[in-house]
Amino acid sequence: MKSSLRKINCLGLILLVCSLLLSALPCPVDAAPAKNVILLMTDGTSSTHITLTRWYKGAPLALDSILVGGLRTYSAESIITDSAPAATAFATGYKSNSKFIGVLPEKTTVPGVSAIAPGDENKPVATVLEGARLLGKSVGLVATSQVQHASPAGFSAHTPFRDRYDLIAKQQVHGNIDVVFGGGRQYLLPKEQGGTRTDSLNLVEVLKQQGYPVLETRDELLKFSGKKAWGLFAPEAMMYDLDRQTLGPQEPSLAEMTAKAIETLSKNEKGFFLFVEASKVDWAAHANDPMGVISDLLAYDEAVDVALEFAKNDRNTLVIAFADHGTGGMSIGRKEFYKNYDKLPYATVLAPLKQAAFTGEGMDRVIGTDRSEFNIRIQMMQNFAVDDLTAEEIIAIQKAPRKRAFATVVGPILSKRAAIGWIYTGHTGEDLFLYAFGPNKPTGLIENTDIAKITAQSLGFTLSDTSRQLFVDLAPALVGIGATSRLDLDDPNHPVLVLEKGLRRARLPIDTNQLIIGTQVHSLPGLTIQAAKTGRIFASQKAIDLLKAAGW
Repeated sequence: MKSSLRKINCLGLILLVCSLLLSALPCPVDAAPAKNVILLMTDGTSSTHITLTRWYKGAPLALDSILVGGLRTYSAESIITDSAPAATAFATGYKSNSKFIGVLPEKTTVPGVSAIAPGDENKPVATVLEGARLLGKSVGLVATSQVQHASPAGFSAHTPFRDRYDLIAKQQVHGNIDVVFGGGRQYLLPKEQGGTRTDSLNLVEVLKQQGYPVLETRDELLKFSGKKAWGLFAPEAMMYDLDRQTLGPQEPSLAEMTAKAIETLSKNEKGFFLFVEASKVDWAAHANDPMGVISDLLAYDEAVDVALEFAKNDRNTLVIAFADHGTGGMSIGRKEFYKNYDKLPYATVLAPLKQAAFTGEGMDRVIGTDRSEFNIRIQMMQNFAVDDLTAEEIIAIQKAPRKRAFATVVGPILSKRAAIGWIYTGHTGEDLFLYAFGPNKPTGLIENTDIAKITAQSLGFTLSDTSRQLFVDLAPALVGIGATSRLDLDDPNHPVLVLEKGLRRARLPIDTNQLIIGTQVHSLPGLTIQAAKTGRIFASQKAIDLLKAAGW
């Protein structure tokens, strides 16, 4: 009898432990894979940003109907993350260091983050986009910043230098990405053709040689009906949506880019993966510009609605929406209103915002180079409904730098009148809302790294296996086939790993997906990457397989 009771108690304990373990997982371990996954991210967005935008809209957001939990945001080295390691977490399942894109960290100092094995610092690791592509699915990126910016780069590039847009652009162009829509055209073009590149590469021409149409306007996007395309709609970042409607109608909206991306990618019967970013909510929050925040959060919500409509009709698509971190520490209420904050009228907050025709960045375009007090007062009254500028505010506008920095003056002017407070202009480290719909949707409070794991599990692959296929350490692999290698730096802008075995020669251009054996060019499923500091070079297993097939 006692033996039976002990067995029952043990069985009960086992069941309890299993139940707790299963409940800790972000989605069911036995869930059937989804055909498609759409990740939609709004950069630099806290709950206050969303609350203010809902009040401004005067109606529920599309996001509201799919709220499922919360998201922790810290990086490997800080409670407050940079966008680059945040994107790396969402894309690879690893927390990393500030500025790092798609590579392992050099240091881990936050409790609970596993240390990296010595020698693996800066090692490239596979992204969910790369894993989906290996399955034969179509893959895409959409952003309102330049497509080389940290968040889209986190899904498509591997470097510890998030600001190396020239390098990131080269990796993306050689990344076999079916759809890329956003800004950043100048980073694909050499300086002599109006771009920023100093390595003589014209990556727009490379794309065309690969069979990609390169779209430049909203009309071209809406008319496009093919299976793959790059759309580069601005030299750098695209306009805020509020400004775009008047000042840049040739640019598509985020919802239009998202709809066209889904339409294009869904032509693949095997399914697709898509990452969409509302990039400039973060930039507006850095500038303490409430209209920039509202503008692009509304645009983001429209893109979420597009994705949800597709998912509801398709019934085999997982949609996850989230932010990477907060920015600015926005508050509804500020110290000037402390004594009567509990009686703060609705109109005090909303009326100044409703009367603003542009964001701070848009006002830079409207005011232009005429910084006379007369023009400033007229334009701020007509387009921002501010008719009580102080002498100090006039001087601040007159001295404000052009473009993005201009918003750091105009944004706070509006914030003061709308009772909107800000802590400062940097990132913040709070937990954020999580939204999801469809098969395998996560619930509860999860880590940012869980987004990658859920995506991979839903699509039916593992990130570790994908990394093993795409990023083989070439030094021991070449020893295994009796070959040697040397790095050719004759052109420092285009390093090439030269492989040798007897009289045989082959070449692996760094930051591309090419293997050249003799005169034959092979397309690899992944990029060849040289890790910073360690100098280790990684390439896909297919490169070794092709060499063996060629008699090496």
